[in-house]
Amino acid sequence: MASVTPLHRPPAPEPPALHVRAMDNLAFIRDTMEAAGSFTAVSGWGMVAVGVIAIVAATVAAAQPTVLQSLYVWMAAAVLAPVVNLWAIVRKARRAHVPLLGGPGRKFVLSFSPPILVGALLTIVLYRAGLVHAIPGTWLLLYGTAVVAGGAFSVRIVPVMGICFMLAGALALFTPPSWNPWIMAAAFGGLHIGFGIPVAWRHGG
Repeated sequence: MASVTPLHRPPAPEPPALHVRAMDNLAFIRDTMEAAGSFTAVSGWGMVAVGVIAIVAATVAAAQPTVLQSLYVWMAAAVLAPVVNLWAIVRKARRAHVPLLGGPGRKFVLSFSPPILVGALLTIVLYRAGLVHAIPGTWLLLYGTAVVAGGAFSVRIVPVMGICFMLAGALALFTPPSWNPWIMAAAFGGLHIGFGIPVAWRHGG
């Protein structure tokens, strides 16, 4: 009579250690809270479009016979660019089902808007005082401040871009006025495109 060989089951895998599971849970909670607390509807492609508008504006402004006429070109671009960028943000927010004026979106807008309004008022003051050469640096500095403040509630790369704008603004304020067109083109054009592409690739458009 043949003998029966008992079956040997492989040992059951040991459950992961308690501290490993705790670390995984904490990482998941941290990532979830970070996503919930960030305004992720900032549009990278919208930033790229703003950069292209700025480069076109810089080209047209350079062909103007006076500094004042060049400034008018930049003012027109300053009206057009936010409209394009806002359209891109709304489009991305709807696609991702992210509320624009709720939670992080509201904080982003409330933090971003005051420096922009201050910049608009200072533009009028500087223009009336005959300090037109100081307007580009003021724009760059306050726009950078707005991006840093609003970017605190957005993806991490946005505040970095704001700091770069602030540095460009400081440079424009303390260098010869003849440098301003090139600094404006490099900042409003180059920085928007250079930071917009990574935002688009990493954060869904």
